[in-house]
Amino acid sequence: MKKPEIPIAQEGLPFILFCAFVTLICAVFGYTIAASLGLVATFFVTWFFRDPSRILPSDKNAIICPADGKVIAVKEMFDERFLQQEVVRISIFMNVFNVHVNRVPFAGTVERILFKPGKFYSADKHQAALHNEHCAMIVTTESQQRYVAVQIAGFIARRIVCWAEPGDRIEGGQRYGLIRFGSRLISTFLQKQKLLSLWGQRYGPVKQCWGGCNRIIGMNVRRSGIPR
Repeated sequence: MKKPEIPIAQEGLPFILFCAFVTLICAVFGYTIAASLGLVATFFVTWFFRDPSRILPSDKNAIICPADGKVIAVKEMFDERFLQQEVVRISIFMNVFNVHVNRVPFAGTVERILFKPGKFYSADKHQAALHNEHCAMIVTTESQQRYVAVQIAGFIARRIVCWAEPGDRIEGGQRYGLIRFGSRLISTFLQKQKLLSLWGQRYGPVKQCWGGCNRIIGMNVRRSGIPR
């Protein structure tokens, strides 16, 4: 699987270079206002595609938060689409100010990658999880447990990138994809087995989290090493 080596997601480089090129042209021809706006756009796009390093929780059994954003729902349900069993669904809403690189919740082997075209409802709406375009990564752990991490497109964010491929061995906290631009919802489906405590049960349905830094399962929530 692809392993980024710079603190900028490589998928953002074409946008950054384009904005920088337009800014340079405007500056050369004396269009000061346009050049200033282009410079602002260049900085914003660079900042949007930032990919900072994160300090992972030391507990190897921790289920790691897969994205920056807010936990907007924690729900026990029967998963008809992917696992066909009782699961816990944890939904994280990503706004335009969050880091949009996604991380692996728990180590395992990628079983399947399922991409499905769909609608583009606002990512914080309930119907987004049901009808929006999405990419599901089904993973089998060493103990033969399965979970699903689902990237869901939003009203503005309409480009899902998943670097993982079937058969890949992935580690908890490892980068595996991103979503280009705008707000986003990521739903992670986890088996109920061994889930001692859910974030939402202790802290309420809305909680800020950082991908790769926080544990989303367990009473102990780490906040160390959170670059903005």
